[in-house]
Formats: sequence, structure tokens, C-alpha cells
Amino acid sequence: MLALLAGKDLGKIYESGLIFKKQSLLFRDISLEIEEGKTLGLMGPSGTGKTTLGLIMAGLERPTSGHVCHRGKDIEDLKGKELIAFRRQVQMVFQDPQGSLNPRKSIERSIHEVLNLLSIPRREWQERTKDALEKVGLSEELLCRYPGQISGGQCQRVALGRVLLLRPKVMILDEPTSALDISVQAQILNLLKDLQRDMGLGYLLISHQPEVIGFMAHEKMILKDGISYSK
Repeated sequence: MLALLAGKDLGKIYESGLIFKKQSLLFRDISLEIEEGKTLGLMGPSGTGKTTLGLIMAGLERPTSGHVCHRGKDIEDLKGKELIAFRRQVQMVFQDPQGSLNPRKSIERSIHEVLNLLSIPRREWQERTKDALEKVGLSEELLCRYPGQISGGQCQRVALGRVLLLRPKVMILDEPTSALDISVQAQILNLLKDLQRDMGLGYLLISHQPEVIGFMAHEKMILKDGISYSK
């Protein structure tokens, strides 16, 4: 089966210094695949490049070497409709749920901005909004509120609901529950499992918590000292 998203021999080097350039190797020769309905768990010490690898897989940062393929095609070669499809089908969910939402905009406005971006007719906005909230277990009563007026768990659900409007195939989850209370973490992880089962989503789950990886991942990978290990 062709992977939804694959990284081949990925490497990342950072340069510092204006005159005397100094290079720092973050990682090299990293290969990974994200398959439909499966979760690849990515672990490793802080500073090893887990988030950077996630950004590269999402097309938000370029690797120094290697390449990322979406459905078998190098994302650097994608244009037009294929590039739009990649941008919508591969989404990243970040650690800070409140930070992913504009504090000055109501939940309703934040959702409607995505619908407007997708050129969805206004007559469909109410139904699409209701459907997105139902998928993540939220009530329409939250629509008039602002991010600072709802809990961290609710913010993360809203963030997931907005992403689902794009009908993604792959989600790159960067520590999606680490900022939440233990009980809320369990709720979000179970929600992610339900969404994966119902929608066939592929996940790259980045976490420093072994219990989270153990609960979610079908395969595990450790990034350490610039190289990866399967587990």
C-alpha cells in the first residue's frame, strides 16, 4: 500500500554566524511513512528535532537533504491542484491549544474563517459548523465564546474541529495533550482514536510521554543523537 505521506533520507542542518559559519547537525538519514488509519509515534529527548521533523513532513520547513512525498510525489514538485490538495490533506496540530486560536475572535468566527477560505457557500456554514463541533464532541453553545473563556481541552477540540473542516488525510500531532490535565488528556486521545477509526486518518504523533505513545501508536520511532531507531 502506498503511504499517504513519506519522508526519505531526511536531514536538517542549521547554520549560525554572520561571517564564520558554523553548522549544527540536527538529524540525518531519517525515513518514515504515515499510512491510512495508522499512528506512527515519534519520541526522543528534548532538542533532538522532533518538532522540526514534523514541520518538514507538513511542508512548513524544508529539509537540508532528502525529500517528502505525498501519495508518491515529491512535495517540492507539486503545483496547482496537487499542491492545494497536499496543503489541505496534511495538517499539523500544535501543543498549545489556546495559542492555535486568535484570542480576539469568537469560536464561531474562527470556524467561519476556515469555511470562507474553502469558498463554502454561506448558506452551508451553519450546518458545516454544527457537523464539525459534533465530530469533536462540542456544543453549539460555545460558538459565542472566546478562547480565553473555554477550557484547554475545549480549545484543543475546537482546533481539531477546524482542521477537520479541511478534510485531512494526515494529521501531524505535536504534543497535542501535554498542556492538558491528565483526565482531559485521556478524553482527547480517545477522541483522536475515534476520529482515526471513523475517517481513516494517518497520524504522526510526537510526544515525550511513553504512555501516550503506547496507547496511540501502531509503530514507534525514537529520534536521538541525530538518527532514528525503530521500537
